[in-house]
Amino acid sequence: MEIERPQYLQKLIRKQFNGKVKIITGIRRCGKSYLLFHLFKNHLLQSGVKQEQIIEIALDELDNTPYRNPFKLDRFIRDRMVSPAVKYYAFIDEIQFSSAMKNPYTEEGEKITFVDALLGLMKLPNLDIYVTGSNSRMLSSDILTQFRDRGDEIHMNPLSFAEFYAAVPDKIHAFRDYSIFGGMPYLLELSEPEEKINYLKTLFTETYLRDIIERNHLKNSSEILEILLDFISSAIGSLTNTAKLESRFQSEKHISISHTTLAQYLTWFEEAYLISGAKRYDIKGSRYFSTPMKYYFTDIGLRNARLNFRQVEQTHTMENMIYNDLISRGYSVDVGVVPVRRKEGDRRVSSQLEIDFIVNRGTSRCYIQSALRVDSKEKQAQETASLREVKDSFRKIVVLGDDIIPWHDENGIYYVGIQDFLLKGLEEI
Repeated sequence: MEIERPQYLQKLIRKQFNGKVKIITGIRRCGKSYLLFHLFKNHLLQSGVKQEQIIEIALDELDNTPYRNPFKLDRFIRDRMVSPAVKYYAFIDEIQFSSAMKNPYTEEGEKITFVDALLGLMKLPNLDIYVTGSNSRMLSSDILTQFRDRGDEIHMNPLSFAEFYAAVPDKIHAFRDYSIFGGMPYLLELSEPEEKINYLKTLFTETYLRDIIERNHLKNSSEILEILLDFISSAIGSLTNTAKLESRFQSEKHISISHTTLAQYLTWFEEAYLISGAKRYDIKGSRYFSTPMKYYFTDIGLRNARLNFRQVEQTHTMENMIYNDLISRGYSVDVGVVPVRRKEGDRRVSSQLEIDFIVNRGTSRCYIQSALRVDSKEKQAQETASLREVKDSFRKIVVLGDDIIPWHDENGIYYVGIQDFLLKGLEEI
């Protein structure tokens, strides 16, 4: 099945021979290799590039383990560039498998990494380099400094609902299936619910958790990691912090674990692109709060799989899907906090109202509230109270679980159904 990923493909096309290493990042199995080795490669071939001009290697394959050595990787690519007059394209899959090697030519014990290899290859004027990676640590501040602004990241997500909808023949049940099983591309090859469930569960145990454990040299920590993932899964849309999580471990599992250790584990989940944290932003005070914050799963199907598909009703999944869609469209997303003061008798009481999402891109902004339905005036007033407290002129939107004809209320707040929102995006609604 041909799955089109036009927004990512166009980014690669625009960045050809721009003097930088194109780095495609994203959670494992989200389609990075398919984008590079199928969609982009086909584009090059159709544009007149010959097969021998495309140098391909996947470092997660057993046969290619020798090339995890950056010296051998460098030689592998140079040996295939037989003519200085021909343009070549190097595709390196799962670059995070590359190992750091001791420099054999110095006595100081310095390490040579894939960054050194790529920086050297970049000096070849007839070579354009593309790599994929499943760990954000490969784009840490230290590595970006080493690249000296010569790395160009394209971050990739699992299928958005719009991409999923375009690829499935059953449009009637598309939203139901997506909200349960999510957008990991391989799911489109599976027809039975049991197959999809087993695939998503296996991804956790055999791919994501194993990667985190091996990469961070953890021993006897798989149970803690799984419990922590379950806690985060059950708390999407809720504010949390490591102190709360520490208390849950103690009260529910009778396990003592420090909030410092939990913070490190959460960082590793984020580095593997399993989850993403959204900070709280004080709209009136124009400042961020470091804690508590909200966590969302990169893919709603993976979140549901963690809970054995027990909490899949729309109330628990809508907010996560909206967040993921906004992120995939390139927006910056925060959780909004609106301080309010109201009079109770003879005294004034301070409190905070929450806006699910503050969405920014450049100088534009909008505010979004997720609500299953607003089927009464009281419910409508409750869901829009925070939006009405914001007095600026930016758009204010309520995304509803019902399939509705979009409309504005007397306060200028726009109401739209979840499927319309996900299919069209902010630009079109």
